[in-house]
Amino acid sequence: MNQLPNKTNMSILTTVNDLKAMKKFVGALVLFTTCNLHAQEKKETAKDTIIKTEVVKVVTSYVPKITDAFKIKQKPAVNHTKDTEKKKLEYQIFSVPVASTFIPKSGAMKKIDLGKRERLYPNYLSIGFGNNVTPSVEGFFRRDLSYDSELGVHANFLMSLDPVANTRLSSTYYNMDLDVYYQQTERYFTWQAGMDLERNKYNWYGLPGAITFRDRVIDAIEPEQIYGKYKIFGSIDFDDSYIDKAKASVSLFADSFSSSEFDISTDADFLFPLDNIHRELNDLKLNGSINFIGGKFANAYESQQSIQYSFLTLGLHPTYHFQLRDLKIKLGAKAYFSMDLQNSVNNFLAYPDVEVSYPVVKDFVDVYLGADGDLAVNSYQNFATENPFVSPSLYLTQTNTKYSGFGGIRGKLGQQFSYNTKVSYSDVEDQPFYTLNYSKSDGSKTTGNNGFFLSGYEFGNSFRVVYNDVKILSIFGEIAFEGIQNLNLGTSVEYNQYTLNNQLHPWNTPNLKAEVFGEYKLEKWYAGANIFFVGERKGVSYAGTNPSPFSTVTLKSYIDVNLHGGYQFHDDFSLFVNLKNVLSNDYQRYTNFRVQGFQAMAGLTWKFDTLF
Repeated sequence: MNQLPNKTNMSILTTVNDLKAMKKFVGALVLFTTCNLHAQEKKETAKDTIIKTEVVKVVTSYVPKITDAFKIKQKPAVNHTKDTEKKKLEYQIFSVPVASTFIPKSGAMKKIDLGKRERLYPNYLSIGFGNNVTPSVEGFFRRDLSYDSELGVHANFLMSLDPVANTRLSSTYYNMDLDVYYQQTERYFTWQAGMDLERNKYNWYGLPGAITFRDRVIDAIEPEQIYGKYKIFGSIDFDDSYIDKAKASVSLFADSFSSSEFDISTDADFLFPLDNIHRELNDLKLNGSINFIGGKFANAYESQQSIQYSFLTLGLHPTYHFQLRDLKIKLGAKAYFSMDLQNSVNNFLAYPDVEVSYPVVKDFVDVYLGADGDLAVNSYQNFATENPFVSPSLYLTQTNTKYSGFGGIRGKLGQQFSYNTKVSYSDVEDQPFYTLNYSKSDGSKTTGNNGFFLSGYEFGNSFRVVYNDVKILSIFGEIAFEGIQNLNLGTSVEYNQYTLNNQLHPWNTPNLKAEVFGEYKLEKWYAGANIFFVGERKGVSYAGTNPSPFSTVTLKSYIDVNLHGGYQFHDDFSLFVNLKNVLSNDYQRYTNFRVQGFQAMAGLTWKFDTLF
């Protein structure tokens, strides 16, 4: 009899059947997958077996981070290969007795006596009077129109009535000068404009002694000469620019004999920095100038024909200063293009401008050498200012200093003396000298050979200008003393030796000149002196009314002592005294022109802030 399976047996049987079914399923799945892969696999060729190489470029920017940096420890540990020990130092003191007489003494600190500080005033008025009826008035007045502008006026007047004794013609003279200017300060520059007016009167009082003039001829001579100057000027000064400063002027100089001279001048200074090339290079300085002088004289001295002249001069003057250790060097040059418009003559001229100095003993002995040259434009105004007794019939040309070599020593002797010595040798073309004109009158007539009345300068009492090529050897020396407070002393000496081509002598020009000066000032008092020495000079003398023959005369050397002083009553009120030619020497400044004797003048000076 069959038995029914129990529950446990049935479970085991079911499990075995499940495992067999799962095994069959897994086997079928593996077989399917393999067949599928084999169906999809491509047939490999020889070309597919080659390995290719390619370059892969990766472009990216690197952004560093703080965390990427390697951090050094604050106190890194250093491993020495060998430990070292500090050597122990031992000190020993040896006491040695020293004999000494020094005894410390306490004291108070000394102060430098600077004296009382002088108060400065922008305005002053000075009035004086002297012998020979000599009034004098001088003043300067300044007013601020705004914060950055001002107006100034300077006026001067001096007159003397017939001051030279024993002259048959009047020696009266006067000088008047009026300067007015306006100044404005802008942000980057300051400019100024103004005018200068002058009027000066002189007399040709130096009649020749070789001719005896009758009284009626003396009464008929009119020796007065009046010079007038009318000038307009302007200037501008830049604070920070390639143009450092510039100025221009237009002037008219005229006299009472229908002579006239125009002078138009411009001048500018440029600064070119070179530190952009090298930081140790200094600025290059360049001066440029344009000058025109033109004028005429109504008559020549020998004829009734007029004299005309005109010169146009263009100039450039570059200079460069630098230093090589203790050696100071200046390198420069001057170049001019000159045009004589009246005679249609043009010239280009160039000159060196160099100087080298070396301190042999620093601050005490400084040796210097150099060479230069220049072109001077002579003018009627310059000649009449230097010698007011020239005739209004001059021949004018330019003076060419071809070269001038110089050398010298300068420095200090201790802290009290300063000195300078210089020797130079120059070659000058057309150096001017003053020589007398011959007289057109024999002393008995007032008309010339042409029947015209003679002018006041045609009686042998005026000067002409002659030119000569000359070589000049010059020796110059000066020394100053400043060792005592409030006292200044000094002296200078100059000797010139002239080698002339045509003229016999350097007419009316001394070979030796010297000067001694001093100034002493206290709180209330001040005093000073100027002593001049001028050596012998040579002049000409005519025996008749012809320019030849002539003889040479010697003008004696002279000493001229001048003193001045004053007393300060208050900061704004003082007294002054001027004494000239104290020794009352009767010498000739130019041939036949003697000077005044002893001259004394006293006056008062008032200084003030403003009148308004």
